[in-house]
Amino acid sequence: MPDMVYPPKPRPGERIAVLSPSAGLPAVFPDVYELGLSRLRDEFGLVPVEFPTTRAPHADPRERARDITAAFADPTIAAVIASIGGDDQITVLRHLDDDVIRVNPKPFFGFSDNTNLLNHLFHLGVVAFHGGAVMTSLARGGAMHPLSASSLRAALFESGPQELTASPDHGDEPNDWADASLRGVPPRMWPVDGWHWEGPRRVVEGPLWGGCLEILSWLLQAGFVAPPERFDGHVLVVETSEEMPAAEEVFRTLRNMGERGMLERFGAILVGRPMAWNFERRPTAEQKAVYRDEQRAAVRRAAAAYAPDAVLVFDLDIGHTDPQLILPIGGDVRVDAVERRISVRY
Repeated sequence: MPDMVYPPKPRPGERIAVLSPSAGLPAVFPDVYELGLSRLRDEFGLVPVEFPTTRAPHADPRERARDITAAFADPTIAAVIASIGGDDQITVLRHLDDDVIRVNPKPFFGFSDNTNLLNHLFHLGVVAFHGGAVMTSLARGGAMHPLSASSLRAALFESGPQELTASPDHGDEPNDWADASLRGVPPRMWPVDGWHWEGPRRVVEGPLWGGCLEILSWLLQAGFVAPPERFDGHVLVVETSEEMPAAEEVFRTLRNMGERGMLERFGAILVGRPMAWNFERRPTAEQKAVYRDEQRAAVRRAAAAYAPDAVLVFDLDIGHTDPQLILPIGGDVRVDAVERRISVRY
């Protein structure tokens, strides 16, 4: 089991690689992509550097892997961020040069399909960051959400403990990228009442592991997840995507993790507020509430069977919903169920 290493932090003025390890959507929605790049430059003071496949719509997995390896190997690159997610990054992993990445650790930012790379870096002993993508939170209509911006800034530039803050509002209905008139319009948001805690009132500390639950399921099926004992003393984080998996599928994935001997290893399980809307399925507010209740019940059911002593925290502002807190995969997290506070080390 490798010791986890926090890569050196970039500084304003340094170069950040912008890659498309999954879908080459910068080629499809270039104005959305350019908006995200401009905010990287203007609001964070970083210099975006594209690689050959960043704007390639159908790049071969080997080509994408070469870009990832090259970005880590380049001594002038201080950090790496994904343009967007997708659905086939799992085909890239076996083409990476792990020796190069291991000896050139750099902060990597991404979520959704980038859970593949987050897990791969975890295997290599490199802390990586769940959240941040050029075409999502950085290119949000109108402006970045203040909580997303402050969390990304802290994860990029700061070291040490950082307390997470629950957002007073929430959104899961992003603007339609095909409508250019919405570039300056913030997406619709609704008030929310923070996180919801269940389970024992105790403090859990340890390394964090997880990401998008659908991708974790694929990684488990492909045999790309470490043996169960690797997760002793860890904290699990899961969230679901705009594909809106059924509650039964969420339960089955967690049940399978339980049967694998994994779920019992986690002292706490952090759960993102579910994405409950997409452009094909547009439920009412009441239907959204039912969907989210079913998702929570699915997690609760699996935890009761396999991790009954775990602290559960629901409705974190992470992953696919707006705003987006950044989480360090492989990094330290403290879940205080007594004071109901969560802090991470960036």
